Amino acid sequence: MDFSLNQEQEMFRNYVRKYLDDVGQTKVAREFTEGNTSSFQALYAGLAELGCASVNVSEENGGMGLGQLDLVPILEETGRALLPGLYLETNALAVPLLERFGTEDQKAKYLSAIASGEHTFTVAWLEPSGNYKPSNVKLSGTLQDDVLTLNGVKSLVPDVELANSLLVLVRTSEGQGAEGISLVIVDCDDVSLQVQPQKNMDETRLLAEVTFNNVQVSSQQILGTIDHGWDVLQEGLLSFNAALCSSIVGSMEKIVETAVEYANIREQFNQPIGRFQAIKHRLVDMKMDLETARSLAYYANWAIESDAADKVEAVSSARLFATEAFIKVASQSIQIHGGIGFTEEIDCHLYVKRARFYENYLGSTQQYYEQAAVALGW
Repeated sequence: MDFSLNQEQEMFRNYVRKYLDDVGQTKVAREFTEGNTSSFQALYAGLAELGCASVNVSEENGGMGLGQLDLVPILEETGRALLPGLYLETNALAVPLLERFGTEDQKAKYLSAIASGEHTFTVAWLEPSGNYKPSNVKLSGTLQDDVLTLNGVKSLVPDVELANSLLVLVRTSEGQGAEGISLVIVDCDDVSLQVQPQKNMDETRLLAEVTFNNVQVSSQQILGTIDHGWDVLQEGLLSFNAALCSSIVGSMEKIVETAVEYANIREQFNQPIGRFQAIKHRLVDMKMDLETARSLAYYANWAIESDAADKVEAVSSARLFATEAFIKVASQSIQIHGGIGFTEEIDCHLYVKRARFYENYLGSTQQYYEQAAVALGW
């Protein structure tokens, strides 16, 4: 069975890469870390014009109606460029959730706006001193008539300043487990939110603490059915993690290319350092990790698109390997570059920071080990 991308998908990859090359690849990410978001906004608009934002949105809602695999070349290219922003959260999480669980009104309201690049989503899940388990969802939602009143605090919410809407996990019924949790869409323009910026090692992702103080939204903003939002989110996370793995593959590919190039031009004892076994073997190990992550990511995305019976273990295994390999490959790249690898002038540190950010993003490594073990019947 062939899991490689088809000719049309590879052609679209070339369009995206050429566009990102024209804007300087990681140049936009570097400007973003310095507080200049205008170049990123222009970049995102350009990607939307190419059709990146509409790929997996259904045709009746203004999109191309393509599948999970068609996101792969886009995600790999944006991973190479360390694209800031919420493309992953919007197209790999919000879109699949809206397509599957959204009401007709919700689809009409959000999907066409996403397809045009005018609407983005972020995820408000973690709470202060909490973790990603359902028992730590404390933000309360009180339903009276047709109004849901939210009270509580969400922490480490990514890129709130860039988001038009938040996917918020809310405790709508008493309890400690997954039952009683709802997934609610909160539109930033319709409510007053208290946003406090938080520090993040990866400066290409802006984190914030968001306080909900008697924030009122319509019950029509609940995604799926009330009190069953946890199960809805877990379904969406399968699509998200498969997509995340493809983004990681793109970053790893760029790291390996850069390390090989440096090993060929940097000379020591009158010969390129790539000729030394210590460097040569390390580069081979990095390439092996890259190709293994690529294979796992391709299969995970194929399993999602085809709704394969083993999609949970496929996605969990890919997520585990890719996140750990990303950290290892990014760290080895710094060692190969030597002293210059520790400076800001080159991009090594940007990839290390992104790797560490993804290590425990929307789920801890331990949780994904447990998920894979359960799915495999261990």
